[in-house]
Parts: sequence; C-alpha cells; structure tokens
Amino acid sequence: QVQLVESGGGLVQPGGSLRLSCEHSENNFRFYTMGWYRQAPGKEREVVATLDTRGPIYYADSVKGRFTLSGERGRRVLYLQMTDLKPEDTAIYYCAFNPPGVVYWGQGTQVTVSS
Repeated sequence: QVQLVESGGGLVQPGGSLRLSCEHSENNFRFYTMGWYRQAPGKEREVVATLDTRGPIYYADSVKGRFTLSGERGRRVLYLQMTDLKPEDTAIYYCAFNPPGVVYWGQGTQVTVSS
C-alpha cells in the first residue's frame, strides 16, 4: 500500500507563493503518473499538473506559467511550486500516484488565497 503525505498548504495573499510537497512511501513501479489535483468548494476535482514517466509534464491551462512541478526521485518527493496565486486557486490540493491499474490519493492540503 502506497502512502502519500502532503504538506505546504496555507493562507496566502493574492500574488503570493506556496510550495506543496508530497512524499510517497515507496515506488517500485517502472511506469507511473504522479501529480497534483485540486477541488474547490462546490466543484469537481480537477487536474493541476502531472508527470508521466513516459511523457512530458502536463499543466492545466489555468496554471501554466505560474505553477511548476518537480520531483526528487531519490527522496520520493514531488513538489508543486505555486507563484502569482489568485483567489480562484483556493482549493484542497491532492497528491495522486497512479501506477498501472490503481490510483493512490493523499489526504489533501488546503490552499487559501485571500487578502
């Protein structure tokens, strides 16, 4: 069972920055997708950014140029650097790890962008 532990959420003013971290307990898979999703109140969960071991990093149009996904394979940590945050970025952010046939989710971390 893969466990994902997220951290780094919080309250930030518009235009500010935050970095989210997702540490996963193990990775013995050769092929997988890993990334961040978010869910705002009253809305469906949506993809923010993902990386696939066999392809380029994907960013949602709403975050392109502002968010950066990166990882430290040796430490099994995935980061989401968020800059120029906007009120519409307010949501619970979830880390997901998706080897073939299964998806593991973290518990979520709240990001609130407000003045």
